[in-house]
Amino acid sequence: MLRIRQVKAPLNHQLKDLVNLTAQKLKIKPTDIINLKINKKSLDARNKENIYYVYEVDIAVNNEKQILKKVNKDVLLTPNENYQFNITGTKKLSNRPIIVGSGPAGLFCAYLLAQNGYEPLIIERGEKIEDRIKTVNQFWKTGKLNLESNVQFGEGGAGTFSDGKLNTLTKDKTYRYKKVIDIFIENGAPKEIGYLNKPHIGTDLLKDVIINMRKFIIKNGGEIYYNTCLTDLIIENNTLKAIEVNNSKTIICDNLILAIGHSARDTFKMLYGHHLEIVSKPFAVGIRIEHPQTMINYNQYGFFNNYLPNADYKLTYTTSKKRGVYSFCMCPGGYVVNASSEKGLLAINGMSNHNRNSINANSAIIVTVSQTDYGSNPLDGIEFQKNIEQKAYNLGKGKIPIQLFKDFVNNQKSTQLGKIKPVFKGEYTLTNLNEIYPSYINEALKEAILAFDNKIKGFARDDAILAGGETRTSSPVRIKRDNNFMTNIKGIYPIGEGSGYTGGITTSAIDGIKMAEIIASIYQKRK
Repeated sequence: MLRIRQVKAPLNHQLKDLVNLTAQKLKIKPTDIINLKINKKSLDARNKENIYYVYEVDIAVNNEKQILKKVNKDVLLTPNENYQFNITGTKKLSNRPIIVGSGPAGLFCAYLLAQNGYEPLIIERGEKIEDRIKTVNQFWKTGKLNLESNVQFGEGGAGTFSDGKLNTLTKDKTYRYKKVIDIFIENGAPKEIGYLNKPHIGTDLLKDVIINMRKFIIKNGGEIYYNTCLTDLIIENNTLKAIEVNNSKTIICDNLILAIGHSARDTFKMLYGHHLEIVSKPFAVGIRIEHPQTMINYNQYGFFNNYLPNADYKLTYTTSKKRGVYSFCMCPGGYVVNASSEKGLLAINGMSNHNRNSINANSAIIVTVSQTDYGSNPLDGIEFQKNIEQKAYNLGKGKIPIQLFKDFVNNQKSTQLGKIKPVFKGEYTLTNLNEIYPSYINEALKEAILAFDNKIKGFARDDAILAGGETRTSSPVRIKRDNNFMTNIKGIYPIGEGSGYTGGITTSAIDGIKMAEIIASIYQKRK
């Protein structure tokens, strides 16, 4: 097959038009193309006077050699992009590998291990996703929080209640990213995520995908224990021997894969108590900002029609005091959600369904922080997060504290909303967000949002809705590991966001796949 790049299509094109457009580019007849498959699709909106789609397609043609003879940088042989999972291990695996957590890292690690005969066991502190969704919806309605199963904990991980973005800047030389996308599609995700430049699944569709992945894992010899929290380790001579769950049951364990996520603060504390090498790392905190989606669309495109997706944005700024501020987890047509997981603490996040059809766009606007802000102890960053979350909880009395941007700048409590209607999951209340953050965070946010108005007109509008506090942007710690992902304690392997090495669904999933590869390079399959 041939790969054809830079096939440009007008906004109102249909997929069947791609054959004609590709044929025109190659100066051949449409009938010469036997088959066409989309490999990539993106939107070029750099020139608002001429916005169009750009495709990369793979085609089968009868006259392949003749076409290749034509010197054209946009035409090449379709490369082999198949992912290979190699089993080279010779050591007997006495006990099944245990994976802590069923977020993207844990789930994809288990999927690959189960697929290849290693019969993994997942222990998950939260509920299976069907029950978890009911629990979270009940929390948003009533404020009653389940400490073990919530937006942060439970099958699917924290990414379940997010925008479900699947794009990554990681170079995919081994096609692990492609494998992640293929597994999602095989388990019910829309096929379009295989070629869109900025793919996303959405919370509403992700549920069924995760259920199908679970069924596959179990069908292939894996097992999952829900409502099962890792509470202790049994270590002898610096080697893991067993684990304790729910403060009661002991399970023999040689290989413990920690996919605990960025919010498992009690687990981090337990691990640190066993002298696992943990260090603090920089992260970022801030607010969520809501604007009408129509405002973002017209700023980004200059116009809007049904052939265009709801627009997103990516913004960065360095303040006059050299502090970095940037947009994060931007959710077109999304919701701001209460993402709390601890009693008396409040954290928020952004979420979108697949069709991204709410009336508002929201994004985190976050400020970088480091050891100079919160201290040098490995767990000081966690305490910094908790301090903000406690103030947010107290300020809103358990509800999401919100404020209009004009009032935030003037350091006065908001008393009424403007033209923008909040689109939230969870109750909210008008407050003064200046009371949550240190002054240097507040000043950085104000300066950056005003600067962003130069890029997106109306970004700093008086009635833009701010919500706090956005604290769970990434792990505040990193668990040290060697090239084989092993910690200083033999038999323990940290992966995913909780390890401090990844951020987001796809990089965490890829980390899980890498971990499965490591197991396969050491051990024989069990089944």
